[in-house]
Amino acid sequence: MERTKKIQIEQIKDGLIKGMEDQVVVEYPLTVYLNDEEFITLLCSPNTSENLQYLALGFLISEGMIVHKSDVGKITVEEEAGHIHIQLKNKINLKQKLYGKRTVTTGCGKGTVFYNVLDSLGSQEIKNDIIYDYRHILKLSTELNQKSGLFKETGGVHFCALCDQEKVLFFHEDIGRHNALDKIIGEAFAKEEPLEDKILITSGRLSSEMIIKAAKKAIPVIVSRSAPTELSVNIAKDLDITLIGFARGNRMNIYHGSKRVSQKAL
Repeated sequence: MERTKKIQIEQIKDGLIKGMEDQVVVEYPLTVYLNDEEFITLLCSPNTSENLQYLALGFLISEGMIVHKSDVGKITVEEEAGHIHIQLKNKINLKQKLYGKRTVTTGCGKGTVFYNVLDSLGSQEIKNDIIYDYRHILKLSTELNQKSGLFKETGGVHFCALCDQEKVLFFHEDIGRHNALDKIIGEAFAKEEPLEDKILITSGRLSSEMIIKAAKKAIPVIVSRSAPTELSVNIAKDLDITLIGFARGNRMNIYHGSKRVSQKAL
């Protein structure tokens, strides 16, 4: 599926107007069916069948619909129709989960309609005290910014990456930063990759929803080139998550959890 399209626009520069061609990202509605019942429509970036599966799985994990791989049966993706069918082993009453069909925004404006701050109460305090070298975090942030080809091409997407002490493990882009994170969570779930000792790096604002999603999977360190919100900082403090913003060049702001970041030259 095409992730970008060329369109004709008019540009004003130095007081002159001219017609030109521009690249824009494609917005793709993906409707998720659980046990043959319509569950939700996610607005996302079109992608491979595998990555669409990661997105749907990650979203269901974040929503508490699935916990273990044994919860999930057959998965079928219909790319052209924009449908993904997931069979869950355990019967669920979707009417108790939903009040009418729901559509999720891309999460970059008001955010999704599901998350309540009280969700954070369902997450446990992070116990991991591994020390991460601040130079490695800055190096990864720079590397990922260069890796995001779709952003360079269009300026219309966010990225998320899962990293360990040495390298980038998983990388995903999407029009919504929440979608990009769900893809990371979904791929880690599918590949049985533990998250409790990893670093999550994102290009977007660190909102409370992002912190809650990561906290549910016990990710101890969350990093962005952008800023956190006050609520996200408060949640990070409550759950003892290391929260880092403005990780650019040779500097970073640590909003909580500096104990996990090497103190050399800080």
